Amino acid sequence: MSYQSFNPATGKLVKSFPEITDGEFEGKIAEAAKCYENWRHGTYAERAVIISRAAAILAARVDDFAKPMTIEMGKRISEARGEVEFSSRILAYYAKNAQKFLAPVKLHPTIGEAHMESSPIGVIFCVEPWNFPYYQLARVAGPHLMAGNVLLVKHASCVPQCAIAFEQLLIEAGAPTGLYTNLLISHDQSDAIIDDPRIKGVALTGSVAAGRSLAARAGKNLKVSSMELGGSDAFIVLEDADLEHTIKWAVWGRMYNTGQTCCAAKRFIVVESLAAEFLARFTAALNALRPGDPMDEKTTLGPLSSESALTQLLAQVNEAVAGGAKLVLGGKRIDRPGSYMEPSILTDIKPENPAFRQEFFGPVALFFRVKDEDAAIALANASDFGLGGSVFTRDEARGKRVATRIETGMMFINNISWADAELPFGGIKDSGYGRELGDMGIQEFVNKKLIRTAHLDAPA
Repeated sequence: MSYQSFNPATGKLVKSFPEITDGEFEGKIAEAAKCYENWRHGTYAERAVIISRAAAILAARVDDFAKPMTIEMGKRISEARGEVEFSSRILAYYAKNAQKFLAPVKLHPTIGEAHMESSPIGVIFCVEPWNFPYYQLARVAGPHLMAGNVLLVKHASCVPQCAIAFEQLLIEAGAPTGLYTNLLISHDQSDAIIDDPRIKGVALTGSVAAGRSLAARAGKNLKVSSMELGGSDAFIVLEDADLEHTIKWAVWGRMYNTGQTCCAAKRFIVVESLAAEFLARFTAALNALRPGDPMDEKTTLGPLSSESALTQLLAQVNEAVAGGAKLVLGGKRIDRPGSYMEPSILTDIKPENPAFRQEFFGPVALFFRVKDEDAAIALANASDFGLGGSVFTRDEARGKRVATRIETGMMFINNISWADAELPFGGIKDSGYGRELGDMGIQEFVNKKLIRTAHLDAPA
C-alpha cells in the first residue's frame, strides 16, 4: 500500500510516506499494550485532561487542521472548518460525559443486590476512511480513550498528513506514548494486527467489502467489532412537503462533501403529485453549482477525493444508462484540472438495473416517482443498505409514522442534520452494526461485568 497525498483539485502529488517496517510495527503494538496497563487504571478526570486539551487545540487552530484536509481530499474549506469544529465538540463531549455513561448500573434481583460495571478491554484496532479525515478519528478517539482503552489506527492511504496531524494533536495534548498510534501499514500488517492476541477489538468505517473482510477476520479471532459501512439513504418527499425547504435539504443532502458521505441522501423518492416540480427545481439547483478551487470560499462544487473515485463513479453512471436508466443531468467529468464531476441525476431506474442496488459515492442522485406514502416506504426499504434516511412532510406526526416504518439505523424528519455528538450513528443490513457517538458509542468496547452479592445456600 502506498501512502500518498494527491491534491484532487490539481491532480498533483503533494507528498509520499513510506510504510513502517515490521520492526517498527511490532514496537508500536508493544507500546500500545504497555500504555494500556497504565491508562486503564487512570481516573476519568485524568483522562479528561488530555482529551479536553485536544478538543481545545482543535477549536483554537481550526484552519491549521482544515487546510491539509482540503489539500488531501478536496473538501471545500468551509466544510473542512466545520468538520474540525465538530471533531472538537466530539472530544469535549466524551471528556465531559464518559464517567456518567459508564457509571455502575444498579440491578434489582429477587434476592440480594447486584450491579453492572463497565471496564475497558484493551487495545482497539481502528480502520478509518478518507471522506472525513478528522471526524472519523474523533468518533473513535473520544469515547474509546475516555473508556480506558488505547487505539492503534490505520487511516486511509490518501490522507496520511491528516492522519499524522491527529496523532500529533493527541501527543501535544499530553497523551502518553502508545495511547493513540497512527499506523502507515500494509494490508498484510493490518491482518496481522487483528490476529495479534494483544488486540481486543476492531472498529471499521469503510466499504461493504472491507467490512466483510475485517469482520470475518475479527470473528475468526473471537474479537468484538463494530462496522459502519456504506449507505443508499432514501430522501422521501410526501405530497404535503414544504418544497422550498425540501429542495434546500435535497441539495445539501446530496452535495455535502461532494456527495461522498455514507449517510448522504442518494435515492430521492417523491410522490407523483410533486415529482415533476421537485425534479425541475432540484435539477436547476444542482446545475447552478460551480466547480472551483476548494480553498476558495466562493466555490460551490469541489472535486472528488481522487481520480480513481471519479473513474469508478463515471463507470457506474454509464452502466446505469446501459441498463435503461435515463440521465437527465450531468454524467460527465468536468473539463478542468483535477477530479471534478458534473452533478448528475438518473431516473427510470428499474429493479433489474445494477444502479438500483448500488451506492453512488459522489454527486449522483437517483430519482424515483411513486404513487403514495406506502409505495415510498416500500421502495425505501427495497435496499441492501440501512444506514439513514429522511422524510419531508408538513405533518410531523405523519413523518414520525413513516420514519418508524423505514428499515434503517437513523431517520430524520424535515432535515438531515446528524452532526451532533449526542446522536448515535450507525445502521443495519449491509450498512453494518454497532453505534458510534452518543451514550451508545462508548459502550462498544467495554466489558459489562455483573457483580452480585447475596446470602444464599448452595443447592443440594
